[in-house]
Amino acid sequence: MSKIASVTDSTAYLPKPYLDQYHITVAPQILIWDQATYQDGVDIQPVEFYQRLKTAKVMPSSSQVAIPTLGAIYGSLLNQGYEILSILISAKLSGTIDSAVQARDGYPQAPIEIVDSGTTGLEMGLQVLATARAAESGASLAECKTIAEQSQKHTHIYITVETLEFLHRGGRIGGAQRFLGTALNIKPILEIRDGRLEAVERVRTRGKALTRLIELVEAEVAGKKPVRLACMHANAEGEARSVLNQAESRLGAIETILSDVSPVIGAHAGPGTIGLAYMTEM
Repeated sequence: MSKIASVTDSTAYLPKPYLDQYHITVAPQILIWDQATYQDGVDIQPVEFYQRLKTAKVMPSSSQVAIPTLGAIYGSLLNQGYEILSILISAKLSGTIDSAVQARDGYPQAPIEIVDSGTTGLEMGLQVLATARAAESGASLAECKTIAEQSQKHTHIYITVETLEFLHRGGRIGGAQRFLGTALNIKPILEIRDGRLEAVERVRTRGKALTRLIELVEAEVAGKKPVRLACMHANAEGEARSVLNQAESRLGAIETILSDVSPVIGAHAGPGTIGLAYMTEM
């Protein structure tokens, strides 16, 4: 039986126990700040990042995973006898897929498959986890790739941000552009749709925005079992935990995951961002 290793990038946000259990390798995105370069989640961690962001006069930017980084990961896994499945952030949000393709070109004929998740964050994390579990159960590389692609029909994520300032400044605002200029107390609800960040609706308070995340997910998973839930947050653990607990209770989820938003996405979404992702029927 072939050994299959899963490779994703640092915006998948799967907690370390999952990475260790299912042999998932994470390629770090790049954060650029004050002319210094950091590997996302390696050289700079969320707690440090959000603390520093409070007083920063220069805002950070980001860059895709470096080709040599992915090349080194692929080379190491191939040398250990693994076949490789890479599930990565949407090509409409990052150039990481391009980096992966170029890294794979360095290993002609090697068993490396690359899948565009069509999303990021814990929605992608749930896809990665489902595929890694299939590999653990003995699925072939081709079967794992099919599962990765099919899983996209069974996942989604809704997100609320404290302000659109960070998305606007970083050029990642997408369909939420139409919410700019609204009253400061208006809280946008966003989603990742067709690989891009898009606007859903806006509500008047933070509390209503968090409740609305649960309601939107509840409407989409109605009648579908099993339900898995994952909540990610940018320096808002208490609120995120409350959202996840409420959603778990209302939806009867069989699995829940809580995780931080890493510095690279936090630089674009801003502190206070919370996203609620789900996977059904898998």
